[in-house]
Amino acid sequence: MANVGDLFYDDLYPVNQDAETADPNTRAFLLEVVKILLDFISKTNDRNEKVLEFHHPIEMKKKLDLALKEDPEPVSQLLEDCKQALENQVKTGHPRFINQLSNGLDIVSMAGEWLTATANTNMFTYEIAPVFILMEHECLGKMRDIIGFQKGDSILAPGGSINNMYALMIARHKLYPQHKKHGMRAIKGQLIMYTSRHHHYSVSGGAAAIGLGTENCVQVPCDDKGRMIPVELERLITRHKSEGHLPFFVNCTTGTTVYGAFDPINSIADICEKHHIWLHIDAAWGGGLLMSRKYRESKFKGIERADSVTWNPHKLMGTLLQCSTLHVRESGLLISCNQMSADYLFQTDKVYDVCYDTGDKVIQCGRHNDIFKFWLQWRSRGMSGFERQIERLMELTAYQVRRMKEEGEKFYLLNDEPECTNVIFWYVPERLRPRQCPQYETRDWQLELGTVRTKEYFMMDEKEQKRMLGVSFQVTAKLKGKMMSEGSLMVSYQPLGMLPNFFRSIISNQAVGEVDIDFMLEEMERLGKDL
Repeated sequence: MANVGDLFYDDLYPVNQDAETADPNTRAFLLEVVKILLDFISKTNDRNEKVLEFHHPIEMKKKLDLALKEDPEPVSQLLEDCKQALENQVKTGHPRFINQLSNGLDIVSMAGEWLTATANTNMFTYEIAPVFILMEHECLGKMRDIIGFQKGDSILAPGGSINNMYALMIARHKLYPQHKKHGMRAIKGQLIMYTSRHHHYSVSGGAAAIGLGTENCVQVPCDDKGRMIPVELERLITRHKSEGHLPFFVNCTTGTTVYGAFDPINSIADICEKHHIWLHIDAAWGGGLLMSRKYRESKFKGIERADSVTWNPHKLMGTLLQCSTLHVRESGLLISCNQMSADYLFQTDKVYDVCYDTGDKVIQCGRHNDIFKFWLQWRSRGMSGFERQIERLMELTAYQVRRMKEEGEKFYLLNDEPECTNVIFWYVPERLRPRQCPQYETRDWQLELGTVRTKEYFMMDEKEQKRMLGVSFQVTAKLKGKMMSEGSLMVSYQPLGMLPNFFRSIISNQAVGEVDIDFMLEEMERLGKDL
C-alpha cells in the first residue's frame, strides 16, 4: 500500500478494481477521514472549545481554497479539505449552540447517517431498499399509534415545509378530487385556508406553491401567549362562507417557531368538524413532546381528531438532519393524491407485494433514506429513553426561566411560562435598566433594545418611523454580533409583529446542562452590559 498522502482518486474504489491495492488504499483513506470526524466530535463536546470561529463571507473566501481545477488533487489535499471544512464550520452540537430548533449531535443517529451514506440507496421501491422500507413501516406505524390514528398512512419528506405543503395538496384532493386532472378550473369558487398569525412561513409558502395564493392563506389572530383564538377562526370562516368562498383547510400549530405556543386542538377541531374543513396539525417543532406521557396529555389533547400531522424527529427528538414525517388519518389518500404510475418504476406485476413501494405516494421521484438514523436512535433509546430526554429538556427550560428571574433587571422575559423549550427575552444593558432609564418598559425603550426595519415598520405612519430612526437601536443585534466574534455562544434573535428584535433561546440538545444555561446568562452580561 502506498502512503495515503500520495494516493489519488484513481487509486481507490470504485475506479481501481484491483482488490490487492484498492482495498488497503481505500481503507487507509477512510480511516484518516474517520480520525478527522472523531476529532470534530471531541471538540464539539468540549466546553473549552469555541462554538465557531467567525469570519465574514469575504474573509472566508480568502481563507479557504474552494477552486475547482482542471487536474485532480491528491488524497493528501482532500484530507486537508475535510479538516478545513470542519474547522471553519459552526459546531451545532456544542452545548453552547442554543441558536436553532435543530441542534445537537446524537452519536447513534450520526452512526446511522454514516451507514445510510454508505448504502446510498433510493427509497422509492422495496426492490432497491427492502430493509429501509420495512424500517419506515415500523417507525411511522408507531408514530401513528402515538398520535392516535387507528389506520392511515405516512411518509418521510425533505423537511416540515414540504410535509405541510403535502397536507395542503391532500386536503384539496380529498375535497375536490377532480382538481388532480382539471386543475383550479374544476373548483367553482375560491378556496380559503387558515393559520395563526404565528404560523411557520412554510404554510403561506405552501399556499403559493400549490396555486392558492398567499392572500387566500388567512392569518387568524392570536392571544398574548401566541395561540390561535378559536372564536376568531370561526368568525372568519363564517364570513368567508357568506361571501361564497370555500374554506377547506385549517393549520393548527403545536409549537410555534418563536413563542413555542400550542394552538388549542380540541376547540379548533370542533370548528373544523362543524364546517367540514380539513384539520392539519403542524407539530414539526412541538411533536417531540408526544414521546412524554405527561406532555402528550397536557399539550396534545384531541390530536387524534386531526386529518394530518407534521412531526419532525430532527428537532426536539435530536435525530440528525433531516428527518421529517407526515401522517394522514385516512388510508389511501397519499397515493390517490400523488400517484402518476410511472411504469419504468412502479410495475404492478413485480414478484413482491407492491404496496411496499412508496415512490408514488409523493411528488418526489428520488427520496433520501432518512429512516435508518431515526430507527437506530429509537432502538438505542426505547420509548422510556425518549420520554426522559424530552422531560429533561423541559426541566432545563424551567431552570433557565427561574435563573433569569433571579438575575432581576438584566433580563426581560417575554414569555415567563414557556409551553415548549423556547424562551424569548431581551437582554437589558446597564444604561437601560430601571434605575438608570426613565423610559423603562416604554415603546422607546423597546425600540432601543431591538429596532429593525421589519415589514411592520413600513406599515407605520411617518411619525412613528422617524421616531424609530431617531433612537440608537439594535442592542440585541449588536450583542449577537459580539457573541459570534467571541465564538463563545450562539443564541438566535428575531422581531415578531410589533415587537422589535428579541432573543429566542432553544434547548433541544441533550448535551446542554445547567452549567451551560448559567454560562449563557453570564456571557451575555459580560459582552453586553456596556452596550
